[in-house]
Amino acid sequence: MKQLICAVLLAAPLSLAAAEAAVEVTRTPAPEGAEVYFIEPTDGATVPTTFTVKFGLRNMGVAPAGTDKAATGHHHLLIDQELPPLDQPMGGDIMHFGGGQTETEVTLEPGEHDLRLIVGDKNHVPHEPPVYSEQITVTVVE
Repeated sequence: MKQLICAVLLAAPLSLAAAEAAVEVTRTPAPEGAEVYFIEPTDGATVPTTFTVKFGLRNMGVAPAGTDKAATGHHHLLIDQELPPLDQPMGGDIMHFGGGQTETEVTLEPGEHDLRLIVGDKNHVPHEPPVYSEQITVTVVE
């Protein structure tokens, strides 16, 4: 009996790892013509250390995270970052607006900063095809 218990315990982590590897993320279809963009600031703008960022979205609606409604998503803001993996839930240092917010106040150090928006579905996964903005650059001054 003791050998059987040991064998089961040793096999358990392998089974868990195999199960996790087998899980595929389902991507939500993006509506045709969906586009996310910055209302403000604009590319090349000079902004104070604390400034407002307003998000725009065309051809789809904004809904809080967890909302299972076609043609909707919620905003994520990337600051000085590359795009995340487009087939996985977004996390990390990405600013997440899961309440359905369409603007935020940001405080950054003086200097140049790159900003980009990306829309996530109810599970924080980018749509298929992904809906993300052009990258803009702002100069922050004191």
